[in-house]
Amino acid sequence: MKFIHFYKKGIKSFMKKKLNIRIITLFFFLLSIQIFGQQRNYTILISFDGFRWDYPNRGLTPSLDFIREKGVNALSLKPCFPTKTFPNHYTIVTGLYPQNHGIIANSFIDPVTNEIYKIGDTSAVRNPKWYKGEAIWETAKRQGVITASYFWPGSELNLEYRRPDYFENYEHLRDYNKRVEGVLDWLKLPNDQRPNFITLYFDAADTYGHRFGTNSQELNNSLMRLDSLIGKLFNGLKEINLYDSTNIIIVSDHGMSNVSGDRIINVEEILEGYTQTLWDYGPVMYVFPDKDESDKIYNKLKSEKSNFKVYRREEVPEYYHFSKSAMIPEIILIAEIGWSLMTNKDINRYGNMSSGGQHGYDNNHIDMHGIFYAIGPDFKSGYTCGTLNNIDIYPLLAKILHIFPNNNIDGKLERIEFLLK
Repeated sequence: MKFIHFYKKGIKSFMKKKLNIRIITLFFFLLSIQIFGQQRNYTILISFDGFRWDYPNRGLTPSLDFIREKGVNALSLKPCFPTKTFPNHYTIVTGLYPQNHGIIANSFIDPVTNEIYKIGDTSAVRNPKWYKGEAIWETAKRQGVITASYFWPGSELNLEYRRPDYFENYEHLRDYNKRVEGVLDWLKLPNDQRPNFITLYFDAADTYGHRFGTNSQELNNSLMRLDSLIGKLFNGLKEINLYDSTNIIIVSDHGMSNVSGDRIINVEEILEGYTQTLWDYGPVMYVFPDKDESDKIYNKLKSEKSNFKVYRREEVPEYYHFSKSAMIPEIILIAEIGWSLMTNKDINRYGNMSSGGQHGYDNNHIDMHGIFYAIGPDFKSGYTCGTLNNIDIYPLLAKILHIFPNNNIDGKLERIEFLLK
């Protein structure tokens, strides 16, 4: 419909200039071919959760090395703040900052209804009320492109028109090889049923980074395991003769930084004697102060701000893009990299973190950056660039899929389209 509107508007503009009608018709015929007539290749978007930007430099990932040589890769992929899993996965597929797409954290409270969103709560995760953005599969589906998701935050909503055509409900322990085989099975469907866009998700780098830290053998083993899955996917695509017509984009939602039990800030202890609710722990903590003690609590935190920053919602620096949502609490605490904000209960449960990893910190810190690798018919070959922004991936996907992107996004195609042929 947008094209038709543009077409009619263009015709009127040309007529006003009294140009030959044959020239006008030829112009718009060629334009329509340019927009709609190009071949639409298949695209698989893969997430390696928590795969830090520098992990591929360890000599453990030959498949990523192959993509670096034959495709494109970025120095790093900059996530949005907070550098958490659900906010950034949804940013990648919507092109919106978390303050605009609604998923501001892995766990948060609606201050009006007191309802809780939590990634482990299946009912909340599938409730459309939390998701304000339009995911790329919604945009594509509305324009006649078949889509699929083998796990991705936001892909299993209770509203059918907001889900991909094919999707799997998240199952954390689902075998990794079965996930790859499931994607290949979708690509074996008849042409008129086969998805042109598919997402695929793996948690291993995040899981082992949290448990054992970023320099552990357990993490290195997970990196090799993930890399082998790329090889399995490549081989599967070759067997069904789709390797040359498939784009593979590999990203991560955030990086990881080591933490320890020696770098803990007990916020409950600082605010002893005051009335408030403390929500979340680790890199970011949210404070819901008693309305009569809001200023006192804020000033107390400001006076104690060693190894963390204190902001009222409206004071959060613009570069975080984290102040314009009503879901964001009145007071936000942000720890310095490697430090953890906790309550007494958190310390008892999580305090012994002498070798673990964490994320959620300042998205400008390089430890929080992820990866971007891509290979396929639409991408350049042997091209390396600097840091990319994950908000720009949505318009890139729209370009590759030959669809009109949602206009109301924060991402910009011009910052990333140079990766395309």
